[in-house]
Amino acid sequence: MTEEDADYAMRIMNMIKLYGKPIRVNKASANQKNLDIGANIFIGNLDPEVDEKLLYDTFSAFGVILQTPKIMRDPETGNSKGYAFINFASFEASDAAIEAMNGQYLCNRAITISYAFKKDSKGERHGSAAERLLAFQSPLSQAERPHQLFADAPPPPPPPPPPPSLLASNLAPTAPTLSSLAIPPLSVTSLILPPPPPPPLQTTLVGFTSSGMPPPPPPPPVVPVSSVSVTSGTLQPPPPPPPPPPSVTVSNTGAFPGPPPPPPPPFQTFSLPPVSNVSGVPPPPPPPPAFPNAVTGNLLHPPSL
Repeated sequence: MTEEDADYAMRIMNMIKLYGKPIRVNKASANQKNLDIGANIFIGNLDPEVDEKLLYDTFSAFGVILQTPKIMRDPETGNSKGYAFINFASFEASDAAIEAMNGQYLCNRAITISYAFKKDSKGERHGSAAERLLAFQSPLSQAERPHQLFADAPPPPPPPPPPPSLLASNLAPTAPTLSSLAIPPLSVTSLILPPPPPPPLQTTLVGFTSSGMPPPPPPPPVVPVSSVSVTSGTLQPPPPPPPPPPSVTVSNTGAFPGPPPPPPPPFQTFSLPPVSNVSGVPPPPPPPPAFPNAVTGNLLHPPSL
């Protein structure tokens, strides 16, 4: 396993609960001592419900944590004593944690955060100028970015609006041209009108309509003017139409009556000589016949009018 694999396993598997308890995945003690620069903070006034997992998830957002947060507990009962220690990999992370979380509420309690006291000296805290200078000159110090990828992170900001010049050019209306108007080509088949739909089928009895009434008789034929008889100089009107057929009633037995009587025969027309004057004036009489002359023997004609 390479050093990158070890760092990846420590970041992924550290403080993962296994059978209800968070496991600790750290580097070896020799490397841990070399990476420890003294960025150790003290957290006081903790609620009894706060555990190592909650502290790790809360403070890992400020930087890399070298060791698992250590909560001081009662050895007999295992209850929390109300304070803990966290060791960061850089003073930048410890300074950001103190500035952001000091006085904040964690499980309904305001916590206090400050640098922890050194073990070998009395009354001297970590984070002095000497420790900061040594951490800056140490080649083993790693400047890693804090873990700030959370599920409830806000979405990225929207892109800035375009300049007004581009916006005005995009919104300027342009007149449509003939090339931009897509007109489909006309074909010969599109100009032919479709055939009319067939008439609906009627399921009726022969000689009867859907309402049970017999169909009306056909109208009488039209008599032409040239075949109408002329008497006393006036036209005679055509004969009246035949009377309507009697109403059809259906008996209780459901039987329909017989078919209606056939229509009357058409009128007989006789061709007459054409009448040239229909205004009521009688035609002139025919000329008298010619008679022979007793003297000459020739035919004498009457004088012309």
